[in-house]
Amino acid sequence: MSPLPAPTAPRAHIHTRRVVCNGYRRDDGLWDIEGHLTDVKSYCFHTSCRGDIEPGDPVHGMWMRVTVTDAFEVVEIEALTEKSPFAVCSSVAADYKQLVGLTMGAGWNRAIKERLGGVRGCTHLTELLGPIATTAFQTIYPVIAREQAERTKDHPEERPVERPVLLDVCHVFDTNGAYVREHWPDHYTGPNPP
Repeated sequence: MSPLPAPTAPRAHIHTRRVVCNGYRRDDGLWDIEGHLTDVKSYCFHTSCRGDIEPGDPVHGMWMRVTVTDAFEVVEIEALTEKSPFAVCSSVAADYKQLVGLTMGAGWNRAIKERLGGVRGCTHLTELLGPIATTAFQTIYPVIAREQAERTKDHPEERPVERPVLLDVCHVFDTNGAYVREHWPDHYTGPNPP
């Protein structure tokens, strides 16, 4: 059940999109982030390529694996269109290798759009790259931070003083906010507390 307030009118379920991403640490020191996107209708409809698509049979089934370094640099990418309403959809998957060499971070979305925007890419594979990047961050950053803290716990002078990557990425990590003031006081930019 959804924790949202009850809908204000009766409704019929039409469509479900699911995006599932998993992050893996590889034995060679790299990271694999895998994403899977599906779109499913609650009704049957006909396509010229696949014929009737029955309720529950995915209209779209896209897969992607992005391999990155600790610094979020893309070193390998595999994309696959397993299900789509048109046969030609799968022909663009290999073009996602153009992202090799880019770094997930500032400018990531712009670089994707420059290389694969519009007719140069697949809307659904491109959409999958957003959650993949977020999953990469959620997978890699906590592990690296924990390992770094463990290495330097007895030698605080060896802790890096560079700006934490989380700063100013959302409301919680506002450099003017209470969380930053408490956890990263060297990077706090807000007014002094009373």
